[in-house]
Amino acid sequence: MDATAPVDYQSLRFDYRRHPDQDAAIPARHPVVVVGAGPVGLALAIDLAQQQVPVVLLDNDCTLSTGSRAICFAKRTLEVFDRLGCGERMVAKGVSWNVGKVFFRDEQVYRFDLLPEAGHERPAFINLQQYYVEGYLAERAAELPLVDLRWNNKVVGIDNGADGVVLQVETPEGSYRLVADYVAACDGSRSNLRQLLGQEAKGRVFRDRFLIADISMDADLPTERRFWFDPPFHPHQSVLLHKQADGMWRVDFQLGWEADPVEERKHERIIPRVRALLDSIGFERVQFSIGWASVYTFACQRMERFRHGRVLFAGDSAHGVSPFGARGANSGVQDADNLAWKLAAVVKREAPDALLDSYGSEREYAADENIRNSTRATDFITPKSEVSRLFRDAVLELSKTQPFARALVNSGRLSVPTTLHGSPLNTPDADAFEGRMVPGAPAADAPIVRADGSTGWLLRTLPGRFTALVFGEGEAAERSLAAIAEADRPLHVVRVAACGEGELAAQRYDARPGTVYLLRPDQHVCARWRAPGAQALREACDRALARSTRSPA
Repeated sequence: MDATAPVDYQSLRFDYRRHPDQDAAIPARHPVVVVGAGPVGLALAIDLAQQQVPVVLLDNDCTLSTGSRAICFAKRTLEVFDRLGCGERMVAKGVSWNVGKVFFRDEQVYRFDLLPEAGHERPAFINLQQYYVEGYLAERAAELPLVDLRWNNKVVGIDNGADGVVLQVETPEGSYRLVADYVAACDGSRSNLRQLLGQEAKGRVFRDRFLIADISMDADLPTERRFWFDPPFHPHQSVLLHKQADGMWRVDFQLGWEADPVEERKHERIIPRVRALLDSIGFERVQFSIGWASVYTFACQRMERFRHGRVLFAGDSAHGVSPFGARGANSGVQDADNLAWKLAAVVKREAPDALLDSYGSEREYAADENIRNSTRATDFITPKSEVSRLFRDAVLELSKTQPFARALVNSGRLSVPTTLHGSPLNTPDADAFEGRMVPGAPAADAPIVRADGSTGWLLRTLPGRFTALVFGEGEAAERSLAAIAEADRPLHVVRVAACGEGELAAQRYDARPGTVYLLRPDQHVCARWRAPGAQALREACDRALARSTRSPA
């Protein structure tokens, strides 16, 4: 096999291998077992292994996803992938974009730029087929000795005990049992583990159908997201078009609830729809071919609780949203980002088991935010009454000339990371600050100057453990550094200049010389001070690890 030849990730088959655990007289015990080797499970397993936690990753299949499926990966998710060691590869392969255009009937009503300011390493989004994301993550996992990835290992039974979780695992050679200190259920929207535990996701099911299709064509269209409301080529419905890797385009057609999903997947039904779209935008002569296609419905729902004893649910197994806004895979990867460091801290006895309760509360809060935005987008895109349609159409007409109306247009509020307001791990501000970098916020990237004088990016300096950002030079900065040393906590320290190349970072963090930000391993702010004392630093570190019993004011 030519090692330089491109990999067809959709046709890959991974070998089942018998494991010594299958022959053990007493079930082997592992610190963490992750169930489901999709993007969420793979990201979680890689993160745990990088934090020196051995992890068993079980998947009931031996393949990656088929078809493009999740394709929009947001800036924050790319930053997580950077830390996992495969972000650069995904950005190089994917199609980067920031600009979107919204059309009403046959007229553009406005455009938007998701990343209008400079000073970010990563784009607002890349479009990359899910099978590439899974393939790159699987290859990264294979590089890590602490990831034990077992294909064709299906969990068919679970006993969620107080002292451990016993899993019954079925393989092509029979079944065996495993014991885990903790289990992460990342097994998708039809989660088998959720069913085995007698749990369910509740919410709203939307009565509509959508066709998604991968189209190959050689069209010189700009790399931008195009969304049409009620276009002449597909009246009374909506259409979405954007570019993927390999000259592939993704097109979504709203069909209505009465559409026959079997008939609509047929190429003879898809071809006229795509032809009409291309003809309407001036590409009458462009030829195309259809790859993968699917018709789907969706629901906005979640489990009541994401933590059930020693079993923790993440990604689609815990929550589901509509595809508008790209909040599904992105929020799932951010679940894994939140859970990994907490599991690592508990397994290594650096934090009490109670730290895992904050995974539930923080990610349930994030899921509610995503479901709220997803539901609003769906209601705008697919109005279910004449009054709702009149309102939507009036908003779209006004948005051509009135900026205030554009804020009401909702073709899918695109995924942004949740600021974890009210998290029990946050230390409330004692000093006055401006800007968005509040406790609970994901850290913003910015260009910086390293100690050796070279330039780089702030988030690249964060090593996946607790970090203190110390801004500026001079006496104030030295006093803050002395307080950090006196606090005697295992903090990674990053010095950030407040002028020159570091000026933008200082602006984004509203920093003065001596300002300190305490960042969690998942790069969320958990505390900040103008001039911290050693005791304040100790208390903030302990609170962020759930060691403190004091509650935020």
